[in-house]
Amino acid sequence: MTRDPLQAPRWLFAGLLLLTVGYIALVLLLPLAAVFVEALRNGWQAAFDAIREADALAAIRLTLLVAVIAVPLNLVFGIAGAWLIAKHDFRGKDFLLTLIDLPFSVSPVVSGLIYVLLYGAHGWFGPWLQAHHVEIIFAVPGIVLATIFVTFPFVARELVPLMVAQGRSEEEAALSLGANGWQTFTRVTLPNIRWGLLYGVLLTNARAMGEFGAVSVVSGHIRGETNTMPLHVEVLYNEYNFVAAFAVASLLALLALVTLALKSYLEWRHADALAASGH
Repeated sequence: MTRDPLQAPRWLFAGLLLLTVGYIALVLLLPLAAVFVEALRNGWQAAFDAIREADALAAIRLTLLVAVIAVPLNLVFGIAGAWLIAKHDFRGKDFLLTLIDLPFSVSPVVSGLIYVLLYGAHGWFGPWLQAHHVEIIFAVPGIVLATIFVTFPFVARELVPLMVAQGRSEEEAALSLGANGWQTFTRVTLPNIRWGLLYGVLLTNARAMGEFGAVSVVSGHIRGETNTMPLHVEVLYNEYNFVAAFAVASLLALLALVTLALKSYLEWRHADALAASGH
């Protein structure tokens, strides 16, 4: 039997496996476990009471509201942007792709400051907004805008490589057979990208609920009004209310784990469809 030249020796494989598992345990699993241990230090009842506290409930509601607004908007933009880039040739396509990637390279704090510069009391549009009694900074609209900014590349960046790899032949065939643009999209393109779209939505949702930097700048930290769950955790921690801080943090971590579990379940449940789609 010919030995696979890419097959590493057993000692090297075991070392790499040990290094990988050890690194994951040290960097990911141990800190995550510590969050839940600290949350339950005084028992389940204390953790539940911290989560049911009025400011915590307000933070949870605001976090979910921001995600409910930001994720669908980025979903629509991601599909439109990916369709434009992958299915059409035009001048400036590379520049447009660079603009989509911009939030990946800009610090979230800087992105929050951008909105303060635009819509703050002394910003470009601040006086006009104040004259018309429109609140953006230190209010929910500013939090939504900042969240949209930091999360909008995820869907598009998940779909563009997938659409490029699939090419245009199926869409061209559908159009040649008499389908209109909407029929082509809903019956050909959308089924082919549904798994990439799902992954993009899951990533967008996870980032939207966990965003701290940009939201911290534009929120004003108004307790019970503009504090999302990450901001509420910071407030509790700074007040040395560690059990409550870790209780809310554990809920945030639990939401992320549920998202990951959903993704893993769908991968297992639809493994054949995923393989056929090339994802």
